Amino acid sequence: MIPLGETLSRRAQAMPNAPAVSCGETTLTWRQLEARTNRIARGLEALGVKLGDLVAIGLPNEVSFVEACWGVWKLGATPLPVSFRLPHAELRAIVDLAQPAVVIALPGMESGRTRVTVEDLLVLSNDDRPLESRVAPISSAVTSGGSTGRPKLILRNTRGLALAEPDGPGLWRFGRDETALIPAPLYHSGPFEGALNALTHAAHLVLMPRFDAESVLAEIGRRRVTWIYLVPTMMSRIWRLPQEVRDRYDISSLRTLWHLGSPCPRRLKKAFIHWLGPEVIMEMYGGAEGQATTVITGSEWLDHCGSVGRVIAGEMKAFDEDGSELPPGQLGEVYMRRPEGSPPAYHYRGATARILRGSWESLGDIGYFDANGYLYLADRRTDMILVGGANVYPAEVEAVIDEHPFALSSAVIGLPHEDMGSSVHAIVHACPELTAEALLAHLAERLVTYKLPRSIEFVDEPVRDEAGKVRRSQLRDERIARMKSPLPM
Repeated sequence: MIPLGETLSRRAQAMPNAPAVSCGETTLTWRQLEARTNRIARGLEALGVKLGDLVAIGLPNEVSFVEACWGVWKLGATPLPVSFRLPHAELRAIVDLAQPAVVIALPGMESGRTRVTVEDLLVLSNDDRPLESRVAPISSAVTSGGSTGRPKLILRNTRGLALAEPDGPGLWRFGRDETALIPAPLYHSGPFEGALNALTHAAHLVLMPRFDAESVLAEIGRRRVTWIYLVPTMMSRIWRLPQEVRDRYDISSLRTLWHLGSPCPRRLKKAFIHWLGPEVIMEMYGGAEGQATTVITGSEWLDHCGSVGRVIAGEMKAFDEDGSELPPGQLGEVYMRRPEGSPPAYHYRGATARILRGSWESLGDIGYFDANGYLYLADRRTDMILVGGANVYPAEVEAVIDEHPFALSSAVIGLPHEDMGSSVHAIVHACPELTAEALLAHLAERLVTYKLPRSIEFVDEPVRDEAGKVRRSQLRDERIARMKSPLPM
């Protein structure tokens, strides 16, 4: 194992003129990336950044994001990606919790800490020679919990190291001469880890500043992309393109498509498996905390429709409310832990883990295992809606809504109801042709009565963000506040 910063130095010596990272018409070779990140590291050092410090990075998907991360790693510090779209109050809350040494961010992202751009750092040093190798004690940190208004940090207890020469494709299936495309925002843990692994496996990393369905297909064809990271929302938008548009682009170079981050509707997954081939489609489930992971191939999924796979790292089990392990087929809360005797995979700052019996931890997901060890997820425990004593899982209703050809994205929440306790409310971003009556008819053919929405709200903007995430708690709080507001006279 070698320090992450040193991986660039070795690539720059071995393949100096090969492309390392691209975005739009900008491409840096390995030699250019190495030289610029050495200067950035020295610029950060001049600002007082040292071994073990956190450095917040609030940049869009662009080459400078990668440069900033590797400049941080070269000092043995820890990058903390944050959304460049954060409201000021949320950014300030994260910075107050993290206390980063420096914030590398766009102008205007002021938070009471020294803020610089990548260009500012390059101005501070012209010395592009390699630095003394340093190893970050914490490889990366991510933020979570913004929907509650109380941010938390997840700090991975892995050191900033990588294999000097990868001895195989590894978990992410990176082979030789890969070109990896990531159109998802790098401030989320999945795309971030995908990008990091692409570069440590000497792949050519291609970023997109924002997701656009047809542009993704065009980029695959133009770059001969072999590996791509998507979330189901992106897959849905690609599939909704007219077939003549999808057929316009040669995407035969694709060998691996990873999707994770949110549940994938069965109809959509089947469509992609039949389009690209089951050997291409890969799915992963786990948290940024890294206690345990499941993986499923497209071929396996066809035999275990709806599953997120079997555990390949750590341990997972389903428990009931009394803390008893459940047999196959019974729904409960999914807990996970590291293998026996392993050190903790992470630690929180600003939150505490949901722990059962000392070592089992939960991310709040509800699901069950079948007799063969395949995991099937229902929803988050905190998002479950209790309707007249019956459990309704929003993800199940959303999956059926999203099957309608005119539905673009959806979120299902529970609203207070005097008689039933809660009522199901659907928030839907849809084509103008879709009516509430047509959508309810579609749902009534597929869901039992108590799971049907009592109310449907059509909105003009996507319900999920570019990473496929939805903040149900925030959506619910906003609608309850409206219900309590006095009507205008």
